[in-house]
Amino acid sequence: MGHNGPVVRTFTKRYAGSGPGHPRLEAASLAWLAEAEASGGARIAKVVAVTDATLTLEHLPNQAPAPGAAEALGRALAKTHAAGASHFGAPPPGWQGSGSIGLAPLTFVDAVPSADPWGTFYASERLAPYVALAAKRRALPADGPAVYAKLDQRLRGGLFDVPQPALAPPVARIHGDLWSGNLLFGPPVAGEGWTGAVLIDPATHGGHAETDLAMLALFGAPSLGRIIAAYHETSPLASDWPDRVALHQLHPLLVHACLFGGSYGRQAVDLARRYL
Repeated sequence: MGHNGPVVRTFTKRYAGSGPGHPRLEAASLAWLAEAEASGGARIAKVVAVTDATLTLEHLPNQAPAPGAAEALGRALAKTHAAGASHFGAPPPGWQGSGSIGLAPLTFVDAVPSADPWGTFYASERLAPYVALAAKRRALPADGPAVYAKLDQRLRGGLFDVPQPALAPPVARIHGDLWSGNLLFGPPVAGEGWTGAVLIDPATHGGHAETDLAMLALFGAPSLGRIIAAYHETSPLASDWPDRVALHQLHPLLVHACLFGGSYGRQAVDLARRYL
């Protein structure tokens, strides 16, 4: 008896009944990012099935980047960011409620549209909740809350409200958790337009494009220099964007401090001091 085509390998993620994260949110986030694929955006892991407890995705290989894959990813990521969002903190369309970044909660901003600029959004939604939680868990040095109180004022004062890269609208559509572990490289697939890179496990929201680039740098994405160069060639970045890399890394470092403690809290405070 014949079959209808090649067997598709899949991978199923199972979610705990409580705590942050929801398979339907992840499916919605992947779908929102994938909307940009038609205009040259980054390839996103394909959802095969989703329930209230599980998410089944295509099985993806992971290997060293093939020649040209890093550059292709940089160009594609610029076009994903260019797909835009209505406001900072915007959730995937149709989603109501909170989100998650890894094992930590993540808030969305439901107001449509919110008038808050990036600095106010970042201070109130991406730093303050995690500073409070990390301090409660004694994961910050004693001077940490005071350092962040000063940074909060500077962020809300608009000091870091800078333009997006050239192709992106005022609010970019970002992956939100684009560390190296959420970036997979595999062999190009003929006829699919895939250059060998695919994004997984998003914390997608309306944000600043520089956040995704800073996340790529935080834990050392492979061929990072080539990714950034191709991105900049496609959608030029502000000349001083490297000065803000550590600023965008504060949120994931605080998340790590809340979850794992260790040296992450000290690192998050040391980097924050650069912006006072």
